[in-house]
Amino acid sequence: MPPETSLGTGLSLDTELELPEPADTEALGVRVAAELGAGDLVVLSGPLGAGKTVFVRGLARGLGVSGAVTSPTFVIAREHAPLPGGTGVPLVHVDAYRLGGGSVDVAAELDDLDLDTDLDAAVVAVEWGEGVAERLAERYLLVRLARRPDDVRVATVTWQARG
Repeated sequence: MPPETSLGTGLSLDTELELPEPADTEALGVRVAAELGAGDLVVLSGPLGAGKTVFVRGLARGLGVSGAVTSPTFVIAREHAPLPGGTGVPLVHVDAYRLGGGSVDVAAELDDLDLDTDLDAAVVAVEWGEGVAERLAERYLLVRLARRPDDVRVATVTWQARG
């Protein structure tokens, strides 16, 4: 299968996108959600303050799911059920930041969350997931976010194959 170069929304993949305001980061999440469905994995990468949770808030809005999207750092994962009129696909929002504390294997902790079970029926978005969550799916959407010194966020979105 040739690599995908765009999402159906007209969003070009592997292109740096400038996101001057948090609303732009959320809007990107909405656009990406329009192309996702049950079984899709979104892996988010970027430092603190880059906009990972804001992007997931946009995914949630685009999917039409319930519940406020906040960082799941202390609960590790939250499931957001579909609302009437939404896409009918739940969102599982995971924060892998706290996984792997001490001598614990991150992959084993991720397995303990049973996310592979959720993958069949939901969109799963994993913050701090690069290098950790890719093994959950054969194909995943990698969203890399950065924050420049002028406070503008920059995003690169690309489909990846596990391997």
